[in-house]
Amino acid sequence: MRFFLPLVVILFAQSLWAQERSSSLAPAVSSESAEAASPEMQSPQQSSPPEQSGTASTGSNTKQSEAKTADQGTAPANQGAPPEKQQPKRILGVMPNFRAVSAGAIPPPPTAKQAFIIATQNSFDYSSFIFVGITSLLAEGTDAHPQLGKGVAGFGRYYWRGFVDKTDGNYLVIFALPTLFHQDERYYAMGKGSFRKRGFYAASRIVVTPDYHGHNSFNISELLGRGMAQGISAAYYPSQARTAGALATKFGYAIGRDALTNVFREFWPDIATHVLHRHP
Repeated sequence: MRFFLPLVVILFAQSLWAQERSSSLAPAVSSESAEAASPEMQSPQQSSPPEQSGTASTGSNTKQSEAKTADQGTAPANQGAPPEKQQPKRILGVMPNFRAVSAGAIPPPPTAKQAFIIATQNSFDYSSFIFVGITSLLAEGTDAHPQLGKGVAGFGRYYWRGFVDKTDGNYLVIFALPTLFHQDERYYAMGKGSFRKRGFYAASRIVVTPDYHGHNSFNISELLGRGMAQGISAAYYPSQARTAGALATKFGYAIGRDALTNVFREFWPDIATHVLHRHP
């Protein structure tokens, strides 16, 4: 774990420098490449228009862009989506949903700062402490790792390990690796089509994700990130949890959980509107 935190800080600083440099030297990528891709198998992306130098509106545009960036880092992207298709910050007021992009919304690629903010929100939102508490209680109750003990002390040992699992996984999958590989790890809702089609699309986002240009790419950030998180966990779990079989089981659970979460995100606006008769 002591090697992971410096890696995150270095990647974050390097990515911010690279993005500031590229924004001043390189032209913005045309949104035509994103529009040419099929909306069913990839998420729409739209690049920001090139900065117009030498105009009086430059300062104003910069401030608006910064405000937009801050907002995008703290809430789902809903601009352009109808109200009944919009994704909430939290589902049922508990489940964090900061990575969602509503069906019909076309946000620009995330900056390294936005990805860092989303990873932090997913890690330290109050619901994260509740979720880790529930899973730790279940693990202690079923004696998942006898070496960690039982009772309050055992629960504490399960809890901090579960919290580290969740946190380093979030920073790897949402921030560090996507920044390194230029991938957008937000979930882009489809919002229409048959139940089977939308369900398959949502689950498949663990292996397919858009890059910064809106093109489908192999989701190395998700798969490698979850794998790295399991490798890190071998440093602080009991010996019987360090076997290849045990690590593979935990990896499969993490991937399956992310796939099911995407499916739930996809259908939540429909559930809220048509079943609960409320705004998503």
